[in-house]
Amino acid sequence: MASAFVNQQGMLTMIDILHHGATTGVTGSCHELALNSGAQKNGILIDCGLFQGQDEGRGASASDLSIDFPIGHIRALIVTHVHIDHVGRIPYLLAAGFEGPIICSEPSAIMLPEILEDALKIGFTRDRRLIERVLGLIRSRLVPVPYGQWHSVFDEGDSSLTVRLQRAGHILGSAYVECDARVGNAEERIVFSGDLGAPHAPLLPAPESPERADRLVIESTYGDKDHEDRETRRYRLKAVLEHALEDGGTVLVPAFSIGRTQELLYEIEGLIHEFGGDLWSNLEIVVDSPLAAEFTRIYRDLKPYWDAEATERVHKGRHPLSFEQLTVVNSHEDHLNAVNYLARSHRPCVVLAGSGMCAGGRVVNYLKSMLGDKRNDVLFVGYQAVGTPGRDILTYGPRGGWVELDGERYDIRARVHQVGGYSAHAGQSDLLRFVQGIPQAPKEIRVVHGDRSAKEALKTKLEGLLAQPQILIPE
Repeated sequence: MASAFVNQQGMLTMIDILHHGATTGVTGSCHELALNSGAQKNGILIDCGLFQGQDEGRGASASDLSIDFPIGHIRALIVTHVHIDHVGRIPYLLAAGFEGPIICSEPSAIMLPEILEDALKIGFTRDRRLIERVLGLIRSRLVPVPYGQWHSVFDEGDSSLTVRLQRAGHILGSAYVECDARVGNAEERIVFSGDLGAPHAPLLPAPESPERADRLVIESTYGDKDHEDRETRRYRLKAVLEHALEDGGTVLVPAFSIGRTQELLYEIEGLIHEFGGDLWSNLEIVVDSPLAAEFTRIYRDLKPYWDAEATERVHKGRHPLSFEQLTVVNSHEDHLNAVNYLARSHRPCVVLAGSGMCAGGRVVNYLKSMLGDKRNDVLFVGYQAVGTPGRDILTYGPRGGWVELDGERYDIRARVHQVGGYSAHAGQSDLLRFVQGIPQAPKEIRVVHGDRSAKEALKTKLEGLLAQPQILIPE
């Protein structure tokens, strides 16, 4: 993994890529770009994320989040976006002695302390003073960089590194990272995709391919399949909501706080606006996640980063993320009251509650109360990692199976749906377009951040499209 790379001129360089996560699955993203100049070594990390489910790194896992690789030479951390599987281990990185800057986009700089505060409370400590100290340290290290602007990380002796962030279209603030690395006379541009968004997703502009990439590290979450187009998934969302309207059930959406929640609210507002009438006016939308509510507020505040369609809605006087039928539940007491009320009542409702893979959070209480009632629906709109309750519900629910939640078995009688088009990830065709859009094909492509079958499928497709590529699946 740490061998030198032979560039186009046949020169042996000492610019290495190492992977510390997202090689056994889709979580724990953490990659290293190392520049070796004689006895001197400098490097950067791209993301430092949490492992979930059965994913693991070299020695770290969901149960052991310690930093299991040397960091003394790491000069900076580049954050592609603030999803927990990309930033969740930052507190552990700081605890291990990392003292460099945290470089990210301007929206990510606003959101990162918010997401890490929640992560600290859940998995690190309940000590408020310690949390504030860690958050203060993180804020002091943040270096917001505008999209499209080169930023120098270091330039010392015969080695230098500059980075540039470009819109990735995944969630607000998401970026792919272009790295211009130099050691002696050897120069390379290496691109890390982070998580790429799907074209025509609500709210955010689609990503554009980089102008150059000598080497590319690309995600493959959906490397083996394409998503439904927007009209198809919108129709399917409408059909699920109409089922709730007909029988007074609850549509439970295990939602990721950032990205999916805001996109769904945007689409639901559009459906209510289009169809209206007494039937749709009875549908209540509940966001039961303080974190999701906070990020929805941040999304509203950062309208300059929205796409043209969303901006036009605002100009017409509509409020896609703050409409009349939307209710936000904050306190734990109100959450429990909402669970009990919806389990008993026959009022049609859509509940978006965290966490997205049902591995904790408020969605678990809803699942315990509602999975056994056929009036209800569970709608998955994001990837469900192996080993998570979400994956089990998706797998066994349609067959009338059961799922274990907090050590107890719960029968699944609610209908289970998956609308993959609302995933914030690019599908296979989108990933291939991203690569094909690079004017000169990369000499090396590393496929990460996917289940084995997805990585293999994307690798096979790329080999069929590109002339003599070196395509690797890091272990």
